[in-house]
Amino acid sequence: MSDARENEGAPGAACPVPDRSADARVREWLGRPRVVAVVGMSPDPARPSYDVGLYLRERGFTVIPVHPKATEIAGLRVERDLGAIPAAAGVEIVDIFVAPERTLPIVEQAARIGAKVVWFQPGAEHPAAEMRARELGLEVFSGTCTKAEHRRLFGPG
Repeated sequence: MSDARENEGAPGAACPVPDRSADARVREWLGRPRVVAVVGMSPDPARPSYDVGLYLRERGFTVIPVHPKATEIAGLRVERDLGAIPAAAGVEIVDIFVAPERTLPIVEQAARIGAKVVWFQPGAEHPAAEMRARELGLEVFSGTCTKAEHRRLFGPG
């Protein structure tokens, strides 16, 4: 996905403008509830990762928060890393909210647990990790927000 940023720096612009050429792929992955591991989901309700994780849960997605120190977020059990998630959980999407330099090991873990998609949220983009994800057969979305994309394509409902 390209890194279109028409609204970058605009007041209140929380996410970059989407790359509409990827709409069919985004619809495929966000069009029905799936199991999503939110890596870096914060226990702080003011953080975007918390908001996005709960938004997805409210829309029927099964959300597994991943955070190295938290044990529970909004009533959800937290895993320390992707490797701690049981295979039976069936994670399909790994939604990444961490610093770019921390993403490569997450991509490797995502492939090991059988995820199909890695989604690099704005600020988590890392070209080498994205390339590695593709080499491992993972679908990659980068520089866009899962919540913003879901709302844009399916409405706020």
